[in-house]
Amino acid sequence: MTVLPDDGLSLAAEFPDATHEQWQRLVEGVLRKSGKEVSGEAAEDALSTRLEDGLTTRPLYTAPSDGTVPDTGFPGFAPFVRGGRPEGTTANGWDVRQRLAGTDPQRLNEAALADLENGVTSLWLTVGSGGIPVDGLARALDGVYLDLAPIALDAGAEYAAAARALLDLYAERSVAPEAVRASLGADPLGHEARTGEALDQAAAVELAREAAAGLPGVRALTADALPYHEAGGSAAEELGLSLATGVAYLRALSAGGLGVEAALGQIEFRYAATADQFLTIAKFRAARRLWARIAEASGAPEAGAQRQHAVTSPVMMTRRDPWVNMLRTTVACMAAGVGGADSVTVLPFDNELGLPDAFARRIARNTSTILLEESHLARVIDPAGGSYYVERLTDELAHAAWEFFRTVEKAGGMADALRSGLVAERLAATWAERSKKLAKRREPITGVSEFPLLSEKPVVREPAPAAPTGGLPRVRRDEAYEALRARSDAHLAATGARPRIFLAALGPAAAHTARATFASNLFQAGGVTPVHDPVSVDPETAAAAYAASGADGMAVLCSSDALYEEQAAAVAAALRAAGATTVFLAGRPGTAEASVDEYVFAGCDAVAVLSSVLDRMGVPA
Repeated sequence: MTVLPDDGLSLAAEFPDATHEQWQRLVEGVLRKSGKEVSGEAAEDALSTRLEDGLTTRPLYTAPSDGTVPDTGFPGFAPFVRGGRPEGTTANGWDVRQRLAGTDPQRLNEAALADLENGVTSLWLTVGSGGIPVDGLARALDGVYLDLAPIALDAGAEYAAAARALLDLYAERSVAPEAVRASLGADPLGHEARTGEALDQAAAVELAREAAAGLPGVRALTADALPYHEAGGSAAEELGLSLATGVAYLRALSAGGLGVEAALGQIEFRYAATADQFLTIAKFRAARRLWARIAEASGAPEAGAQRQHAVTSPVMMTRRDPWVNMLRTTVACMAAGVGGADSVTVLPFDNELGLPDAFARRIARNTSTILLEESHLARVIDPAGGSYYVERLTDELAHAAWEFFRTVEKAGGMADALRSGLVAERLAATWAERSKKLAKRREPITGVSEFPLLSEKPVVREPAPAAPTGGLPRVRRDEAYEALRARSDAHLAATGARPRIFLAALGPAAAHTARATFASNLFQAGGVTPVHDPVSVDPETAAAAYAASGADGMAVLCSSDALYEEQAAAVAAALRAAGATTVFLAGRPGTAEASVDEYVFAGCDAVAVLSSVLDRMGVPA
């Protein structure tokens, strides 16, 4: 051990250590100034944030003095919380896996070669229905060095035929069995979740037996959690259902003659990475811990290193202001890498608009390149490890996921849980709760529900092949606001102008700026253009400005509580006399005893307000 010399800089040595109780008392004082009389744990609770799955983010994390911190082990050893390999991703970084969709093998081949020449290290291909035909796989991979670039397949119901075509291609090109690196993507339960169509698992078992016998770098099955994430599931639900899927496959493989260790080695897991960086980091760490527990219960604890493929969340991607998606995917990619994912797919920023173009694919692959080569994220194994916040969040998430996994198992396992409706009902309930937060802008969406840009030119892409349907729904965070904006777009196309609302800003800028900005953002989120009165100093000025604004029958008062008391009633009456049929006030109900019709405020149901506004403006649904 190296002993540092005494340089005389004993920082804070003469100050006593602060205690948790002292910090709480300081918090109490701050909250008291804001009108909240709470103390002790209640004061800390007031600053906490409630998450899904019963989790809570606390304002302060300190490891308990008794040292009761969950044992995370070492990288490459059970329970694999800190990584599935001793060296982590320090040797070559994570696998940069680019997703390629489309039905034309020639175009896909051109895209694949361009991606591989510019930083991508593996390809994820959609094959069969909604992708290239199985017999076009060889053309799509023409010129690809299959001994260097791993291939992952997503073929749905045609997984057996696609896998066979890929394995035959390796043989035709004389790739040595030990050099083959592939994920064949057999996921019968995932396909059933997507489509409602049950598939026989016998072909998947046979592929796994073949891979285990002579193809050490091939994994036959994928436990894909994306169908559950895209149906609105929480992090714990995504983990719990992936565990249940993995256990179902483990049973099928064992029944098919594979030993436990060989069966464990045939399953890859796929998870969504979101812009909630700490929850994503915890998710990948918790997933490895949970699968290690399954392996331990199955009698092979040291074979339980979960192989993980991270995909940036489609749910978080927006269709309006899609450029912001670049920022979301960067955070998600970083979190997946820090969380220890083996492979990371960054979906292009225009993924929800159709087939991504070359520029979007370039940005997607360069996201990983910057994080690996310039930010050096992969040079440290489990860089978030040791943070008590991350360790506690990982532990709490693992427990919540395990409880849901047990619920699914008690229901008869994954297949029965899907067919009985248990999965659909649970995910729908979770999404309904989250939708309330989105509608109230408690979960803001930059560029959509916050700071929208109505003058934005739409980004147009070639339509992508239709996604499979018939099973669980696919949700998007922006869907309610997208419906409102679509109504505004149709109105613009029909009339040459968007619906407009008048903002009556009372008093000086210091009095009205905050609420005027709030109201402007809120109404633009629904495609309604705010028309600003420079400064309404009296009712007559406000009425004249309204008459000249071209507003569609509605106005919003924006100012301070004090000015509302003085002027709101008179200005509202003047606006009505000028033709306004509805007058809003930006502030809490009861802010002023004014004759206004409605209030808009932080936490109101923005979607309901905007829908009602468009209805009253005569904008067709």
